[in-house]
Amino acid sequence: MEGGGQRLVPVVPQGEHLQLLLRRSQEAKNCAYCPYSRFPVGAALLTAGGEIFSGCNVENACYNLGMCAERTAIQKAISEGHTSFRAMAIASDMRDHFIMPCGACRQVMREFGTDWDIYLTKADGTYIVKRVEELLPLSFGPEDLKKV
Repeated sequence: MEGGGQRLVPVVPQGEHLQLLLRRSQEAKNCAYCPYSRFPVGAALLTAGGEIFSGCNVENACYNLGMCAERTAIQKAISEGHTSFRAMAIASDMRDHFIMPCGACRQVMREFGTDWDIYLTKADGTYIVKRVEELLPLSFGPEDLKKV
């Protein structure tokens, strides 16, 4: 298995495999470096090949140089040769609301398609599922560059 990802059997997370994806996002959150916002976020990305890549937010004293958990996970997967994704789980400590990806993360997700699932969680582990297309409707993607 290349890239240090964790191999799963199904490509669409269900049952214990979904629980693993959700757990990996929680574990990634625990690694967040967020001394300024004190808002840890973790993400776990399931590739089409069944591997999971996780990421956390990493802040910087120069605020705009920070990196979100979602983009960290995607960049880790890309750096290991994966460009097709099935799902991502995102975790935070928010209790009353489901975590939502920022606009930049939504656009980076969109780069790799609109038809994959994003599991948005609360601190208690409950979640809702949205497709990338729902998170970024009327989006611009790689295929739009071919319309010129």
